Amino acid sequence: MIPMTAARSAPSPAGAPRPGLRERKKTRTREAIRAATYGLIRQQGYEATTVEQIAERAEVSPSTVLRYFPTREDIVLTDEYDPVMAAELAARPAGEPWPDSLRHVLRKALGLGAGEEAELIRLRTRLLAEVPAVRARMLENMSDTGRMLARAIADRTGLDPDGLEVRIVSMSLVGGLMEVSRYWAEHDHEESLAELVDRALDALENGLPALRESNRESDREGDRGGHREDRREGPRED
Repeated sequence: MIPMTAARSAPSPAGAPRPGLRERKKTRTREAIRAATYGLIRQQGYEATTVEQIAERAEVSPSTVLRYFPTREDIVLTDEYDPVMAAELAARPAGEPWPDSLRHVLRKALGLGAGEEAELIRLRTRLLAEVPAVRARMLENMSDTGRMLARAIADRTGLDPDGLEVRIVSMSLVGGLMEVSRYWAEHDHEESLAELVDRALDALENGLPALRESNRESDREGDRGGHREDRREGPRED
């Protein structure tokens, strides 16, 4: 569940068998429900769009809509990118630094949502920023993506996926990506999304720029103080 990626069905990981007829039918139904939802939201707004209207436009029953998506918010937020992202992370070279692997996979996710899906991505992020119910549901669902990411980290590092440090890193990344989406929408999608993601990863990896500069200055002061102390306490020559 990555709100900056497109909502259409994600491609299967390389080498995966082609889905069967039943699964392809489910995928078409999910896409029809999503397309109907977004079309209605564009026309009349999120709050005015009902499950009954979505079902009528998608040519399914309201119960079918709710079977695929328990809430309207899930239609906006749910996609099939989590397993694809996990597979991409697992396929990265074993010796590649973890931040580099993340950047590669997230850039690929952004590429999957480019082109004809750009307007849809902007709509999704705008709903996340403007509709409290969508934002609340996103917070509820973040733990699922966090657990997926924790398993991917554990597979790469050999660490316990339920370990505190792994959970902190995974949930920090998920929360950071959510804030990237909100920030992008709140600033009218003017900045490059790819650059915002890079900035987020820089902040998660290195901390705030002001704090980094403050720490460097403290280190320099410490070095200078140490040199002065050495000069003061050095042996005196009689």
